[in-house]
Amino acid sequence: MPTDTSASASRNTTAITGNAIVRVGPVNPTVAKALAEEFDSLILPAAGAERDTFLQVHADAIRIAVCSGKIGVDTELMSRLPNLEAVINFGVGYDATDFSQAAQRNIPISNTPEVLTDCVADTALGLYLSTLRSLCAAERFVRNGTWGKGENFPLATRASGKRVGILGLGRIGQAIATRLEAFGCEIHYHNRSQKPGVSYTFHGSAAELAAATDVLIVAAAGGPESANLVDGEVLSKVGTQGFLINIARGSVVDEAALVHALQNGLIAGAGLDVFAKEPTVPQALLALDNVVLLPHLGSGTHETRADMAAMTLDNLRSYLADGSLVTPIS
Repeated sequence: MPTDTSASASRNTTAITGNAIVRVGPVNPTVAKALAEEFDSLILPAAGAERDTFLQVHADAIRIAVCSGKIGVDTELMSRLPNLEAVINFGVGYDATDFSQAAQRNIPISNTPEVLTDCVADTALGLYLSTLRSLCAAERFVRNGTWGKGENFPLATRASGKRVGILGLGRIGQAIATRLEAFGCEIHYHNRSQKPGVSYTFHGSAAELAAATDVLIVAAAGGPESANLVDGEVLSKVGTQGFLINIARGSVVDEAALVHALQNGLIAGAGLDVFAKEPTVPQALLALDNVVLLPHLGSGTHETRADMAAMTLDNLRSYLADGSLVTPIS
């Protein structure tokens, strides 16, 4: 009979108390309050001597880590937590956590899927319209008094009826596609594998997708496998009349190549909600008028953040109760 190597099989069934739960980095205020008041959890200090001292005292006792998609349980931290059993992640993205090491050690990870799909897709649509129609630049044109001086704002690009490529046709990618269909857009996509039952046109690579479309929308998951998926070659396929929209992760796009393409007119423009080293945005991007810049606010609504907080705490309570996660990452 094969041996069960699942996390549930090897889980320590003794009760998990406050000093076995650690909060890693800043988290949603509702989650932070519950961790402190309901669970009496530990808080991991920032990297440095204080963290080293903290881990010397607490590392062996820690069994659950609660983190955000931006600051996860990275390789070094996970390796210093020998009895870690589960990672509870606030956010759909989990690339800040060492997924490979977690898999090797049978440490399950949860995230908060589906509840943020609509708001992220809405953000993508907003970026799409703002970028092609130059809405943010037009708003600045009014605010700085240029329009009042009698000047005309430059013509922009029609947003309806475009050929749009979705790079990553997961839940969010499909929600974006549905919204763009209402604008009469022709949807194309590239995914790790072709989606069954999808009528959109499939392309075998990101470069092929970019070459076949007018706008490339990046909705792929982050992590090592997708790092710099949109590189200089893909951007050259986007073309001088094409646009890039990124609501996925900054790591999916080669940021230096993107800056070069925007500065030299190799693509027409870009709309970005994510960046390689957040919250740092390259100075070169700040100086350009053909790029729309947002502060990673894709899921940033009161309603969605409340749903994400509830799902995060549901995962934590479920694991404490019986070692299962409500929304585990498969």
